[in-house]
Amino acid sequence: MLHTPALDDLARRIRGLEDRDALHALMIRGWRALDRKDWRTWSACWAEDAVLEFGPWQRIQGREAIRAKVEEAESPYTSIQHHILNMHVDVAGDRATGIGYMWFVAVAVAVAVAVAVAVAVAVAVTAPGRTSAPYSMGGPYDWEFRRDGDGWLLARQRLGVLWTDGDDTLRAFEPE
Repeated sequence: MLHTPALDDLARRIRGLEDRDALHALMIRGWRALDRKDWRTWSACWAEDAVLEFGPWQRIQGREAIRAKVEEAESPYTSIQHHILNMHVDVAGDRATGIGYMWFVAVAVAVAVAVAVAVAVAVAVTAPGRTSAPYSMGGPYDWEFRRDGDGWLLARQRLGVLWTDGDDTLRAFEPE
């Protein structure tokens, strides 16, 4: 095989693009599964010894412990949406770091959904005859990834909560 500095540089840059694409795909696949409450697919995106650090909760260690806590918190909601915004990743060999922003929306009981100009508005029933907006929150993501024999996995996620809107009527995200 012919090796020249130009070809080696091109191969390195292509590998970087492929790695960043694989990391984006990992996060989208995982968080779309989370929205469908497909806990198995979502948790498969995490390393066995992964760590989750989320604003209101204590530090959680291990894929199964992370899955159990998130499933307990989010399964009671009728509808959930996890939006990853402004995602950026940097790759260094078999390790990578990433940043982004979370916009999370949860509805306890969905009554109607109206879509206008790519903006979804949901209404939740909190008591007979009463309605309220969904509960939402946002904040910064900080990720650490590592590559293993099967590809990229999430090794650590730090997630802060900078704002909330609406009432967390199910009390799923209260501080521990």
